[in-house]
Amino acid sequence: MANENNRPAATRPAAKWRPHFGVAVILLLTGAAAVLFGKFAIERTNRTEFCISCHEMKDNNFEEYRDTIHAKNRTGFKVGCADCHVPRELGDTLLRKLNAANDVVQHLLGSIDTPDKFERRRTELAKRVWARMKATDSRECRHCHDVASMDPDKQGKTARKQHLKMGSGERTCIDCHFGIAHKEPADGLQPTDSVAGKS
Repeated sequence: MANENNRPAATRPAAKWRPHFGVAVILLLTGAAAVLFGKFAIERTNRTEFCISCHEMKDNNFEEYRDTIHAKNRTGFKVGCADCHVPRELGDTLLRKLNAANDVVQHLLGSIDTPDKFERRRTELAKRVWARMKATDSRECRHCHDVASMDPDKQGKTARKQHLKMGSGERTCIDCHFGIAHKEPADGLQPTDSVAGKS
């Protein structure tokens, strides 16, 4: 029987796997670093402070939001930008972050850098958000607002009627509550008009 030590180094089992082991360790460490950096990046870019670091968001969207029920209320519960605009599921979050890169492009192009320019594009910007919310059945709203837990006896007649329509799929949150955090477009367009093809 041949002694393991008498074999040439390249044919020994351990020596054969040594280069692959090094590559595997490097790949594993790189993957772990990417996951940790990704988690850190998502958490940092989900902060309202990050969202309003460009003046377009700070001077327009944030100023409108500051005095709404989502920012100031009797219970002190505060909703941040990401709570309404970023999904919680990882895959959807990553897609949303990629789509949000357009905000950086628009910032660099100066397409909404003044209040007048922002107002001219308000309807277009709102329609994008409405379409996304309608496509997901107002998923981000439902993270905090559960229709099944609502007490119809504590709601007005109209609210009760509209919330019943949500159960049938006829309506979603954004159809009625589209002006709750930001000004409505001056042209009077609503989410239901947007989906119907009006512009």
